[in-house]
Parts: sequence; C-alpha cells; structure tokens
Amino acid sequence: MGNTRFATAIHIMTLLAKVPQEWLTSEWIAGSINVNPVIVRKELKELRNAGLIISRLGKEGGTRLSKSAEDIKISEIYAAVKNNEVLGKKNQKPNPVCPVGKEINSHLLLLFDATEQLVRDFLGNKSLQEFADQFE
Repeated sequence: MGNTRFATAIHIMTLLAKVPQEWLTSEWIAGSINVNPVIVRKELKELRNAGLIISRLGKEGGTRLSKSAEDIKISEIYAAVKNNEVLGKKNQKPNPVCPVGKEINSHLLLLFDATEQLVRDFLGNKSLQEFADQFE
C-alpha cells in the first residue's frame, strides 16, 4: 500500500492543468515532485497511453494535457496508473480443508470489488480542474 504512482500522476496532471498551453519537460516536472525524471517519464507513458496527455520530442518538446482539465476526471488518472488493488491481493494458497481457508478468497474478492467501486465512484465525479483550482 506504499505505492505512490497515483500521487505522482495527479501531481503531474495538476502541473499540466495549471499551464495548459505550455509544454512541460519531464525534468521540470520531476523538479516539482522532487523525483528522478525517469519516474516521471514512466508515468507520462501511462498517462499518454490513456489519452490524457500529448507529448512532443525535440528542443521545443514536452508534455501537456490532451483535453481541458475540466474534461479529465480524477478517476481516469487513477485508472491510468492503477497497478494494484486498494486492499491488496487475495491469499495465495489458503488451506482448502479449513472452513475459513477454503472460502476466504471468494469472500475477499467481493470485498475487494466493492471497495474498488467505491473508490472509482468517489473519484469519478471530480474533475482535474476542480482539483487544480485548490492551488494558487
């Protein structure tokens, strides 16, 4: 649960939302997040694959939003970089003879799915613009 991918992605997207006409470099973005630019480039790739950003190469290169921040939902950013379940993973090999062990994963799956849906529902109504407006 120590994954910072969503926090990094929302930081990137907020920076891009604050200056929508600018092409920001991964080095500049990394300076704001205080991480290595390689980490930023990894998340930029995922955000680009999700259609949330566009990038261009070269001396005048950089990245910016592919559409207005008002049209980007926080849930889209979450989905773009999500790589694990909110509550973790199911047990690998519970004891099939144990009354709890033989059924635990099916019950956990229901719990995990419901929790994931709650997170997506909560994030789904919030735009990137609403989030970015919190910053001066």
